[in-house]
Amino acid sequence: MKKGLIKKVVACALLGIMTMGFVGCGAADNKTTDGNKGEGKDLLNTIQEKGKVVVGMSADYAPYEFHYIDENGKDVIGGFDVDIANEIADALGVDLVIQEMDFDALVAALPAGKVDLVISGMNPTEERAKVVDFSEIYYNSQHGILVRAEDVDKYKTFADLEGVKVGAQLGSTQEQIARSEIPNADLQLLNNVNNLILELKAGKVDAIIMEKPVAEMAIKSNPELAVGNPIYEDKTGGNAVGMAKNNPELLAKINEVIKELNESGKMDEYIVKANELAGSADIVE
Repeated sequence: MKKGLIKKVVACALLGIMTMGFVGCGAADNKTTDGNKGEGKDLLNTIQEKGKVVVGMSADYAPYEFHYIDENGKDVIGGFDVDIANEIADALGVDLVIQEMDFDALVAALPAGKVDLVISGMNPTEERAKVVDFSEIYYNSQHGILVRAEDVDKYKTFADLEGVKVGAQLGSTQEQIARSEIPNADLQLLNNVNNLILELKAGKVDAIIMEKPVAEMAIKSNPELAVGNPIYEDKTGGNAVGMAKNNPELLAKINEVIKELNESGKMDEYIVKANELAGSADIVE
């Protein structure tokens, strides 16, 4: 990623979030990231008043968001989700703060006021939409499997994975795909995709369900792996930006940004650039 796109990004570690992303969340009360309630104020106004937007990400998912070493030898977060977050911050006239956390903690972080937005390759499923609101779709994806190269012709369908150890990111759409598409799935769930890849290389899992672009990125730095044949078309509507419920002004503003990025062609440019960066950069695992 160019320096100009990351100069406002502050990567932070979020500690102490242990709740699952789909449970324990009531209706949003517009609680902000400074711990105060918005008292009926749309979160857009609060974000602009504090001069920053806090975006939750799980930065282990190239080309969406991932750690890499930049030209100055610094560990930074790049990917097209970061580009989108920067565009939103610019449109709001505020700085971007990236709050990094496990994927399964992201949804719960919104009504809890830990983050203002979630931009992390997240599908707007019905279950998640009970807890948070979602923007318009910014990217439609396909899901596939990552396997060891010698097994690439072994699994022709998801049903062929019956009885083998299948990895997926905890709390992800891929976990749900594995449960619905693989008979008697022997699931091995971890928070971090990079750790799943290590498990695959070590022979501790036989396949990983993941988004196809992410799997394709993984084999560029792991030539002993390959993308298998089964493809699952996304039925959940692609990827969207998540936010606490009942913030129509913020939702409308973000939808404006997404529409402009798609109509101008910048979204496609960001996706291509992120794929190139993930394929050539020194990714930190």
